[in-house]
Amino acid sequence: MADDVDDEALPARDGVEAVVRTHLGAGELDAAATRALERYGPELFGFLRALARDDDLAAEAFAAASEHIWRGLPRFRWEASLRTWCYQLARNALHQARIDPRRRPERNLPMSLLQSVVEVQRSATAPYQRTDIKDGLRALRESLTSEDHEIMILRLDRGMSWKDIARSIDGEDLTGGKLDQRAASLRKRFERAKSQLRDMAIAAGLLPTPSDDTT
Repeated sequence: MADDVDDEALPARDGVEAVVRTHLGAGELDAAATRALERYGPELFGFLRALARDDDLAAEAFAAASEHIWRGLPRFRWEASLRTWCYQLARNALHQARIDPRRRPERNLPMSLLQSVVEVQRSATAPYQRTDIKDGLRALRESLTSEDHEIMILRLDRGMSWKDIARSIDGEDLTGGKLDQRAASLRKRFERAKSQLRDMAIAAGLLPTPSDDTT
């Protein structure tokens, strides 16, 4: 559960951004949104499944987020990374789906994008649940507060920088000193949650008890 990687050493903007921007510049909105979803859809859906803990709710939020990506791309300012913005839309869509879980609006998506949405939902297997984290440790993570759990996913599972995590949670308009302060606050919160998780894992026998031997 180490977090020694510097934000500057984390991957910068994904190469897919250039492809998406080229499509947008050519007026090919459907192709731009489809490419973005092909690249980020599986991890976004996995993120929503982890937060929602309900596959139907996650599927509804993912469909809504996909539409928001499609509709919002022409207005996206590229101040944050495309990936960060997609995560912001995904978490907002989940929030709305939780407010009114009975609401199932018809999606007015182009066929290419609709096919991508269906394919992601069909093939998603939540790989982090299968292999990256033991079932016991995953259960302990899910017992954390919802925001602590979300921060764990974005940092440990998605490798996001602290500034991108702050933007994902608070919005892409967060800049300057406020962005730095929020990023630092989230990092401190992560460290506290990580310490709490380690203690719980030791108590549950999932991690060895630190040796008292100082020789």
